[in-house]
Amino acid sequence: MKFWESVIIAGSSLRAHKLRTSLTLIGVVIGVVAVVTVMSLIEGMNRYVATKILDLGSNTFMVDKFGIITDFKDFIEAIKRNKDLTLDDLRAIKDNATLAADVGAQRVMQSATVKYQEYKMSDVALKGVTANMADLDTARVEVGRYISITDVENKRPVCFIGYAIAQKLYNGIDPIGKEIKLNGVPFQIIGIAKEIGAVFGQPRDLFVCIPITTFQKMYGSRDSVVIHVRGLETASMEQVQDQVRLILRSRHHLKFNDKDDFGFVSPEAIAGLWNQMTSILAAVAVGITSISLIVGGIVIMNIMLVAVTERTKEIGVRKSLGAKRKDILLQFLAESVLMSISGGLTGLFVSYFLSMLIAGLLAIPFIMPMSGVVVSVTVSSLVGIIFGIYPAWKASKLNPIVALRYE
Repeated sequence: MKFWESVIIAGSSLRAHKLRTSLTLIGVVIGVVAVVTVMSLIEGMNRYVATKILDLGSNTFMVDKFGIITDFKDFIEAIKRNKDLTLDDLRAIKDNATLAADVGAQRVMQSATVKYQEYKMSDVALKGVTANMADLDTARVEVGRYISITDVENKRPVCFIGYAIAQKLYNGIDPIGKEIKLNGVPFQIIGIAKEIGAVFGQPRDLFVCIPITTFQKMYGSRDSVVIHVRGLETASMEQVQDQVRLILRSRHHLKFNDKDDFGFVSPEAIAGLWNQMTSILAAVAVGITSISLIVGGIVIMNIMLVAVTERTKEIGVRKSLGAKRKDILLQFLAESVLMSISGGLTGLFVSYFLSMLIAGLLAIPFIMPMSGVVVSVTVSSLVGIIFGIYPAWKASKLNPIVALRYE
């Protein structure tokens, strides 16, 4: 019996029992939907994170009090060990880091309140910035200007506001030159930022920038600052970080065997943390998928055993007419694989629309990787082969005389 003849016979058998075939495929469909949907969302989120979050700029990183810490014990030790970074640290890096093209700093208060006349907004990020953060931050000037060196040196009460604040508090009014109150303190608006958008539904345009010296005048200078460093194009990020590390360790009087009392945050470090998180998510998805596919495979095997029993007389007729064991084996194995592949393709179809729906709700790009298509077809085929071998082998072993007498 030719291979394609076996496939045609298998297809006819599946069409003759549509309801039973559909119910049999539920486990395989769920497994494929789980793995392909997760792969599509991870691919989309990776692209989203790369464009929306990892946008510090070319060869740019941050130095702060903690850096990226994923272990609670390490975090407690860092609280005890790490010192606040100050503007003196900023000046030391700027004066001594020969591989740094630009160095700036900022302090952030996440829960400020802004008010214009009777209009008020809460949970606004209030940033105290140096003048060169205009080149190191993601915010770009739409109207007016950014904080200047003169503003910083003279601790002026001026501010640069985010796009969302300009739209909500000054809808239809030019905000430049207008007064705004930050936590009850009056400031003059000197500029508006271009719209940045949201990340995972969280707005990034709810911020106000003021001179960092003005920020310290209002809230004190004891809290740590975040230092932004952009390296020269001729130097690698590792070289620039090593130079900054040497400067800060010297300033903080650390011994050669002491741990750093500060940390680095770079796009590569954030990407590494993100990949670690998505790897865990993928591992969980694989576990769920494995259970679903095993259950689906067991159901397929049981249904194929039932089919062998139902068609025992048919097998006897085929063998009496000259069908060999391999022909019977191939026929039932083709039926099992075709059933499983049908479940895989159905799962692929469902996961496509499910991924599009979830991506639309989360406002992230939808990307179905070709590897997801290959995995769905390959895995479903393997399930059909593995769980279809025993029923096919049992059918091929039937004695034709006994099979013909079966009622």
